Amino acid sequence: MTIDDPQSSLAATDLVDSDHPAVREFAARHAEGGNARERAVALYYAVRDRFRYDPYRIDLSPRGMRASTVLEIGYGWCVTKAALMAAACRAAGIPARMGFADVRNHLSTQRMRETMETDVFTWHGYADVWIDGSWVKATPAFNLALCERFGLHPLEFDGREDSIYHAFDRSGQRHMEYLADRGRYADVPLAELVADFRLRYPRWLAEAGTLSALSSSDFLSDVAREPGIS
Repeated sequence: MTIDDPQSSLAATDLVDSDHPAVREFAARHAEGGNARERAVALYYAVRDRFRYDPYRIDLSPRGMRASTVLEIGYGWCVTKAALMAAACRAAGIPARMGFADVRNHLSTQRMRETMETDVFTWHGYADVWIDGSWVKATPAFNLALCERFGLHPLEFDGREDSIYHAFDRSGQRHMEYLADRGRYADVPLAELVADFRLRYPRWLAEAGTLSALSSSDFLSDVAREPGIS
């Protein structure tokens, strides 16, 4: 059975832990609809807007990267929110897997750019969901309140078309460029991701405690201080 076979994307894995009681309960509560597409769409909006996007508090330990941990702590970043989306879909009987790409984010905060020393984010995560006979990308990372503060078009998801970052924000500034496709996986390839982060972001790893100590309000404050953002 290959990763392209939908049946291979139904079972729980270590980090996409769809068998966790909290994930099962979340899926049962929010997977509303009469068919798989409607249930996946409902889960997308629950993951997108009920959990803050917070790149200042990233925990690369196995526990920190599990889908169920997002439910516990109430926030996540692109990889963990995508893991929650995939896990909730699996818990609802909808095949889902993890997808990754390298992106250039033109609208990260100054603090993030200084810490990461680049505007290229490797291993950007999204969920790939099997709906009506095809794989559809879903990116639930940026919650609606953050998009409004950042001046971004919120990413919508209808279960038919891919939901990936817009190239431009509402004012016409460059937002996101997809640079490289890293493929699809049944689980988050944590060892490979961490090894790549160590190579690409040594300062980020060295100062991870500093960023992790910040609250989400600090991230939103940094967003508000960015040039051209009000």
